[in-house]
Amino acid sequence: MSLSTLARPQSLVETVSQQLAQELLREGASEWLPAERQLAEQLGVSRSVVREATKRLELQGLVEVRHGIGIRRADRLHQPLNSSITLRVPDEPERLRQSLEARLAIEPEVARLAAHRATKAQLQELREAHAALRPDLTLPQAVEADVNFHRTLARASANEVFCLVLETLADLGRASREATITQAGVQRAIRHHQSVLEAVLLHDGPAAARAMRHHIEKALEDLQSHLEGQRNLVER
Repeated sequence: MSLSTLARPQSLVETVSQQLAQELLREGASEWLPAERQLAEQLGVSRSVVREATKRLELQGLVEVRHGIGIRRADRLHQPLNSSITLRVPDEPERLRQSLEARLAIEPEVARLAAHRATKAQLQELREAHAALRPDLTLPQAVEADVNFHRTLARASANEVFCLVLETLADLGRASREATITQAGVQRAIRHHQSVLEAVLLHDGPAAARAMRHHIEKALEDLQSHLEGQRNLVER
């Protein structure tokens, strides 16, 4: 007897979650979902099904449930991976080091792809993101400007998987950026970004990858020096 595996029927919660996710990800979608009661009526399900479905979407980082206010669209699809990495590598210094190693493996390829795939609009966004990183910024402002340059480059690579993974690493790695900018100064980050930008503008993929690899390698060296300095202070 030859039997094939039967497909598991979807639960109502799964069906509603998928339907809401499709609506939230639709271009031009509203920032807020209708009220829970209204959603239940529109979908023909109970409020408890809607509640479980929105909880699932919240865990996935697609919505933010504000009790007493409503359900708001969110853009934190990387959040589950963020939580998983934090649980897997609970020691923060080690987590920062491993995050930078992951960026070293990924971001040169992101830069190479961006050099070949970026649209004119994305190239302009990249110029603006680069110009936003200035020596007169406070440390938190410089960190956010640095994150935004790398985020803009990832979008220009036209690879959504890279975008999600790098958004996770950006969330986990803000402390490492603070350390490396403090260690080497914002001017060096600006010079490195300039090298990447120039290569991308010239559509020179290999040069963009080399410039990004150099940038992340130096950041990894700076982080290691910073962590060693902290250990030495503790041991004294």
